[in-house]
Amino acid sequence: MFHAPSTQSLLCFEASARLRSFTAAARELHLTQGAVSRQIQMLEERLGVALFVRRRDAMALTDAGREYIAEIEPLLKRLERATVNVMALKGRGGALSLSVGSAIGSYWLIRRLPGFTREHGEITLNLRTRVGPVDFGIGSVDASLEFGDGKRQGFHNDFILPLLLLPYAAPSWIATHGDTIGPHTPRSCLIQHLTLPGSWDVWFERERIAGHAGNEGPRYEIMSMALNAAVAGMGVTLLPAYMTTDLVTAGKLVALSTQVWCYPKAYYLVYPDASAEMKSLQIFSKWLLEQSRLE
Repeated sequence: MFHAPSTQSLLCFEASARLRSFTAAARELHLTQGAVSRQIQMLEERLGVALFVRRRDAMALTDAGREYIAEIEPLLKRLERATVNVMALKGRGGALSLSVGSAIGSYWLIRRLPGFTREHGEITLNLRTRVGPVDFGIGSVDASLEFGDGKRQGFHNDFILPLLLLPYAAPSWIATHGDTIGPHTPRSCLIQHLTLPGSWDVWFERERIAGHAGNEGPRYEIMSMALNAAVAGMGVTLLPAYMTTDLVTAGKLVALSTQVWCYPKAYYLVYPDASAEMKSLQIFSKWLLEQSRLE
């Protein structure tokens, strides 16, 4: 029967690998240097491979050691987080680490979170943002509210919200170029954002506007930058209403069409099997779906 290495052995290995020193690892773990060395030796005997190359002036991981630490680091981080949650919350809730796209996080999710906090004060929601799919391999994120096609292999992909787009521009831009987009709209004024490649070409085709949109307009990596450029009067850009409602009400942006375009990609809650049983994620996922239905 296989017996997994002890947690203490793994902790000694992780600290030694990170600090490149048994002595420093012992100091961090409040053990003796000899105790750490024995734990590493027992771990190497259990695995049947050397994890460190020991030298007089330093030590380094072997190839096997590098592969092993890459595999166990995410697991140890999850173990640490689960232990802290149980100790702090006594099973009443827990923490949830969520990666979220910049636009939907800042303009859609954040304004709704006070309601979640009032309903579920037992859950601590930790947010971080990134562009593109999150890497769950590093073990620091439980789930990701991200923009995609909902087909990430090996993960749960729960549909949350479609991306509905309209063209918007500032009143100052409209005063010069008019309140419609047509064949004579300067292509250099079509603000592009890299998360929606080719979107203006598709918009022109849908609206039966002669010619192609082209790629002459300024390009921005994320939608919030395109939004701010439009507010500044630099051009017209395609945006979802959840980003523009307040600005339209304030008179800083105007929609140049009433024909909403549902972009082929959407927002999904993505998470690995390891997170699926988390009570905090189950509660948050249910609340998130309820919020999306209110749109």
